[in-house]
Amino acid sequence: MQKISLSDKFSKFTDHWAPRVIAEVNDHQLKLVKIKGDFVWHDHDDADEVFIVIEGSMSIEFEDEIVELNRGEMCVVPKGVRHRPFAENECQIMLVEPRGVVNTGEAGGDLTADGEVWI
Repeated sequence: MQKISLSDKFSKFTDHWAPRVIAEVNDHQLKLVKIKGDFVWHDHDDADEVFIVIEGSMSIEFEDEIVELNRGEMCVVPKGVRHRPFAENECQIMLVEPRGVVNTGEAGGDLTADGEVWI
């Protein structure tokens, strides 16, 4: 057992939309990611996704609403729900999702990240 410093882990990378795995719990991964700008519309057919804002603010656009999240707030996106995260300024977030989930779902594209990069 060892503690994990989120600020130390965030200091190890600068790119946006590229999640880094920091731990696994019961087949779920905890990932840190820095976001800025717009992501792609996507969904995850078989997995819920948790967004936890560590620093900054972000929004998640859904078909019929936009949820705004600030530091210390979180949102659970149910499986199968189309969504598009975005942030005007850099935002540091933690994602919680099952191992193997592709960040862009079935949408693919340039923002698809290697989901197994550990820091």
